[in-house]
Amino acid sequence: MPGGIVMAVILIVLFPVAVIMGCCAIAWLLGTLLTGDAEQRYEGSELIDLNA
Repeated sequence: MPGGIVMAVILIVLFPVAVIMGCCAIAWLLGTLLTGDAEQRYEGSELIDLNA
């Protein structure tokens, strides 16, 4: 019985937190990579100055 309670706590509390933190890490990585790519691609563009 205690094993079932431990598994329930892991599935209800820890697993969703791990999924959310993993998605945050993926979003951070994509944001960093794509921002750097956009800055290189549009270097010298007048739109960069308007965005700041």
